[in-house]
Amino acid sequence: MVTHLIKHAGRIAGAAGFTLDDGQRVQVAAKSVILCTGAGGFKPNGFPICDLTHDGSVMAYRIGAKVTGKEWNDGHPGQSEHPAACYDGWHGMFARKPGVTGVGIRHDLGVEMNYLAYVNGVPLPPGPPDRMLGNLEGGPKRPEGFDHPQGPPPPPGAGRLADALDDRPPMPGPAGRSGRGPGGPPEGDRPPPGMGGTPVGGSSAGMAIHKSEGLVPVNERCASNIPGLYAAGDALGSYMAGAIYTQIGSSLAGSAVQGAVAGEAAVEFSQGVPMPSVTAEKLVQVEREMLAPLRREAGFSPAWVTQTLQGIMIPNFVLYIKKESMLKAALAYIEELRDHHLPMLRASDLHELRLAHETANMILSAEMKLRASLMRKESRCSHFRLDYPDMDEANWQAWINIHQDTAGTMQLEKQPFDRWPA
Repeated sequence: MVTHLIKHAGRIAGAAGFTLDDGQRVQVAAKSVILCTGAGGFKPNGFPICDLTHDGSVMAYRIGAKVTGKEWNDGHPGQSEHPAACYDGWHGMFARKPGVTGVGIRHDLGVEMNYLAYVNGVPLPPGPPDRMLGNLEGGPKRPEGFDHPQGPPPPPGAGRLADALDDRPPMPGPAGRSGRGPGGPPEGDRPPPGMGGTPVGGSSAGMAIHKSEGLVPVNERCASNIPGLYAAGDALGSYMAGAIYTQIGSSLAGSAVQGAVAGEAAVEFSQGVPMPSVTAEKLVQVEREMLAPLRREAGFSPAWVTQTLQGIMIPNFVLYIKKESMLKAALAYIEELRDHHLPMLRASDLHELRLAHETANMILSAEMKLRASLMRKESRCSHFRLDYPDMDEANWQAWINIHQDTAGTMQLEKQPFDRWPA
């Protein structure tokens, strides 16, 4: 369990953690570090993200790295029957053969289903409501060009290209909802993850769309604002697909490319710097922080604090269908967990020590999501606010980046779409 990134003399110097079987402390000196730690959530049921808690991003944030994308939401639906069976909810996706001919653009995993549940109640009808055609009255707006599940219509006179597009097989989906004709998918085909049967929201609560959250890249080589610290995949807020999920398979492909780019960049950086020499006092401080929950005689269990956080953050009317009054109310609770309960997390064994660190990371991630959601006073892509339902092009052609100042206070800033961060 890695719990700390170590910074020394203004650049990355290594990492530290402990072994879960015997509690040995491990400290690694390094000229460069690449985060491939994935994304995370609030340990929801129904999606494989349930065992990730944004550990890499929060460790980097604590040493001064900038984090982005926390206001966006992955709206992945789960199953109403056996919702905690993460593997079952994928409906055989792991056995499906890759497709190489699709040209469709998509607007998957947004907040339309959550809005329908908020307005109409449940249950929702079977089918893929996050790929509905058109816009919902009063609800999230679908960007222009994302209303054709099979891809954009061919232009006039496209000739053989138009014929090829017309011969495409229908997109997977429940019968009658495939997007091309009434027949539905071919026999034996499967819908995308969580799209069959009666869907329920919240299965990926706490996660943003793939590649839209994580460390802020300062150049095209996956570098962060901490010299020597790089990130790739869902740990890098590269906005490869913007703030909506547009193409099945793009997440895995993007991670592979970014991993290769970050690896080469980290090697080049390492060749030009000496091995850092971290003081013994710094290492003692890291170990003290790492083991503090285990040495605490009284306090709060990570399980109880996690359940409290889930009750605050996962409700549909807080995380997905947002408005200022509820965001501020939730933030007050999260600040209480941050200021009083986080410093009193107690672990009775090594397993709970791991859980204590994960819980602490989720608390900070929750604060980031709430503050970024409050700051973005508009609706765009997978961020929807009831009190600001329209897109504000005049004021919000920008990402939101978050960092910790020297006093330990969370700071938010805009980064225009068309430039690297300052």
